[in-house]
Parts: sequence; C-alpha cells; structure tokens
Amino acid sequence: MSWIAVLLIGFAVADLAHSVRPVRVVNECIGAAVAVWVGLLAGLTTPVDVVALLVIAVLVVAWGQSVTRGLGRGPAWAPLLVLGLSLLVGVLVSGVAGEADGLVGSWLRETDIPLLAGMDAERLLVLAAAFLVQLSTGNVIVRLLLAVTDTVNPVHHDTPADPEQQLKGGRLLGPMERVFILGLGLAGQLTAAAIVVAAKGLLRWPELQSKPDQHRIHQLTEYFLVGSFVSWLVALSSLLLVST
Repeated sequence: MSWIAVLLIGFAVADLAHSVRPVRVVNECIGAAVAVWVGLLAGLTTPVDVVALLVIAVLVVAWGQSVTRGLGRGPAWAPLLVLGLSLLVGVLVSGVAGEADGLVGSWLRETDIPLLAGMDAERLLVLAAAFLVQLSTGNVIVRLLLAVTDTVNPVHHDTPADPEQQLKGGRLLGPMERVFILGLGLAGQLTAAAIVVAAKGLLRWPELQSKPDQHRIHQLTEYFLVGSFVSWLVALSSLLLVST
C-alpha cells in the first residue's frame, strides 16, 4: 500500500497548493516533488520503487493538469479517469512494492509520541494520505462529480449562478465533516458519524425550504444531496483504505 499512499499524498499536496494559490503546472510539480521526497524518506529506494516513484510523479502532474481542465471547459470525467486508473494500477502492482522504512521508520522507532507507538512507516504513510485527501482533494472530487452529473456547470464556479455561492460554507464544512467521519471510523465509532450527517441536514434545512422559486430550490437540493453523498463516500473510501 506504500505506493498508493505516496500517490495520494502527491495528489493531495498538489490540490492543497492549488487551493492556496492557483498556478498552473507549478502546483502539480510541487505535489510530484513531495510524493517522490516522501517515498525516498520512507525507504522506497530499490530500482523498482524508484521507477514507481517516477511514474507516480507523472501521474500527479497528469492529475493536476486534468483537474485544471476538468474544472474549466475541459471534460470533467478525465481527472476522475486518471484517479481511478491510477488507484486500480496501484492496487494491482502493490505486491511488488518495497517495504517502507527508511528515515521515517527510524523516526517512528525513536519517537516518544504515544499515538505513534508501534506504528510502522507504511501505516503512517497510509494514515497521512487518508487525512490529506480529506482536505482539498475531497472538494475537487465532489466538484468533478457534480460537473459530470450536470448538477453544476464548472464555468459558473464562483459566480452568482453557482449553487455553492448560495449554500455558503461548503468548502470548509466538507473537509471538516470528512476528517470527523474518518476520525470516528478510526476510533471504532463509525455509527456516531450519523450525527454529522444529521447535523449537516439540519444546518442546511432553512436554506432548502420551499420558496416561490422552485427551480432554484430543486437545483440547490440536488447540489446538496449529490455533493454530500460524494463527500461522505470520499471519507468512507479513505477509511476502507486505512483499514485494509
């Protein structure tokens, strides 16, 4: 799972960099560089691992480029295809990945942090990847699937016609709820995640009540439901990855 973890870390860092300051090519190169750096620190230095890290760097750049186009005027399904194929190939070849250790493993053996006691390098990489994906990458996946389903038009992003402008706080609430669900799942309290779902519905209910403009209300409701379910699936999928 170490290669998949490094791949997701690269995707997540690229998306985080883009959310801070959108700069084409630069952000995905930052993500690719961080992915390779993390892999080397984790002791993935065999010839096969080095080749895998170079492939991961290319995939991170491809992800960033396709996301930029997909959230503009390009096909929104393209980055989802890159993500899906990358993860599929990662799962298929994960058995030949080298054992993660290196400086990360040495640090884990020497650290006095109780939460990290007994944890190996691969486990730490997977946890880091799962957490980072909840931040900006989760929002990107939600927006892409909203575009693929024609729930929103990416061209209208950040304009008055964008439902996100009418349902404020989604960019912040999404990562918070995903991290909360992931944390509850890791603590063995996944059932308590239902509280998050219920609370979010109650918070949004006043904005989704029936009003004279039924078309706008239906649009907002579809946006809320599709976006929320995709967001929850990102958190649950990450939890499945961590539990594997």
